[in-house]
Amino acid sequence: MRVIAGTAKGHKLKAPKGMDTRPTTDKIKETLFNMISQDIYDSNFLDLYSGTGAIGIEALSRGAKKAVFIDKSHICKMIIEDNLIHTKLKDKGIIYQIDVSKGLDILKEKDEKFDIIFMDPPYWDNNIEKILEKIVRLNLISPIGYIIVEHSSEKDIQNLYRLQIWKEKVFKTTRMTFLKILEESL
Repeated sequence: MRVIAGTAKGHKLKAPKGMDTRPTTDKIKETLFNMISQDIYDSNFLDLYSGTGAIGIEALSRGAKKAVFIDKSHICKMIIEDNLIHTKLKDKGIIYQIDVSKGLDILKEKDEKFDIIFMDPPYWDNNIEKILEKIVRLNLISPIGYIIVEHSSEKDIQNLYRLQIWKEKVFKTTRMTFLKILEESL
């Protein structure tokens, strides 16, 4: 696993041992960033269920102004810190070791808004819709912002609260679903 483009291009990233995390493959990451490349520069990026931090670090490498990482694992927090130091992007990253739902509350308290929110929950997680609703209710998306959910290609996202699907990319076992706030909700 490596940084594909930008100021940290080619830097290898650490990952935890075992199967507790499922890092996004380089092929999927490259496709994703090709799709969002025009929106990255100077953006505020939120990486939920961060794991290794690879997606947020890629965004920083490509010119994002700031990336916030949220993961409840202590091991993942240490790996994200190491990866940010290794890529020389530490000054642009903020890491919270906390449950995603509680982390969203902290971001609301700090009056944060994000242009791109990426979430990659465990494929077995049944809280995707609840987290999406909370993001919208807490008003964490900037007016031009959107959410990307990496999830199982076998699972649809349903019960969208004031969100609409505007784009999807399906891979063999993975789906990237892009969501925006409904126009009438703005």
